Amino acid sequence: MGAREPYYPISRYYKNRFGTKVVKIPVSIVDTCPNRLGLKNMKTCIFCDEWGSAAYEKKQKDTLENQIARVKKIKAEKNKGHKFLIYFQAYTSTFLALEKLRIQFEAALSEVDVVGIVVGTRTDCVSPALIRLWQEFSERSYFSVEFGVQSFFDHHLEFLARGHNSASAIKVIRELASRPTSKIDVGIHLIFGLPNETDDEIIETAKISNSLGVRNIKLHNLHVLKNTELEKIFRRGEFTPVSLEEYARKVKLFLSYLSPEIAIHRLGAVASRWDELVSPEWTRHHLKTYQYIKDYLSVD
Repeated sequence: MGAREPYYPISRYYKNRFGTKVVKIPVSIVDTCPNRLGLKNMKTCIFCDEWGSAAYEKKQKDTLENQIARVKKIKAEKNKGHKFLIYFQAYTSTFLALEKLRIQFEAALSEVDVVGIVVGTRTDCVSPALIRLWQEFSERSYFSVEFGVQSFFDHHLEFLARGHNSASAIKVIRELASRPTSKIDVGIHLIFGLPNETDDEIIETAKISNSLGVRNIKLHNLHVLKNTELEKIFRRGEFTPVSLEEYARKVKLFLSYLSPEIAIHRLGAVASRWDELVSPEWTRHHLKTYQYIKDYLSVD
């Protein structure tokens, strides 16, 4: 993995794959998800605020082309000559009719210097027809699917009000990631710092991740945002976010059991709107937090 980081950063994974630096452009094409609509009597996830992880895009309500152009202009000033991935991020980006998705994917790939697509979704929003659509586009360009799993333990999923269980999530991820002819990169998002979380659970999470064939993982610390169910729980004194030191310890434990071939997108959460952050305060300071965790990982 080299001596620069004690883990495999996604930036290096992209550099190895594309031969140049690749920058993600987050876009939004939907403004809801099955939990928010109350389908199958599901509730909104307790940690999710009204913006669904991409505040600035939802408020813009702009065309895909304009979203890409706006962000590309900003990023291109700092990343001249680099390529781009279009990241369908906010809410559940596949919670849309297939033909509308196809149009959006086509539009994304028609943009100059775009080398692929990244889709954020849930394992309970996947169908055979959707997988066929993903596979079709994966034959034309890089295509990655990131599943917001958050945990592989049902009691944690219930606390988070995810609306699915671990077994069903594992089944979907394994079936997609292990297809012998598939060119789709599969990634997962995980949350650490859950109530009563044990070291054994963190170790098992790494082992399950290794067994699924995923290519990349994004790590988050459970943090409290305004106007969420988690804020109510926090205000009642029923949840206390972990300290930065404890979170770093959990990340180090996880990475020590994770395959070095799995790339890491992110070591911790970044609140999409800093003015919405309730706790912990250290989540607000992204660069300091990132450096602290990196330093912690480097200590034997």
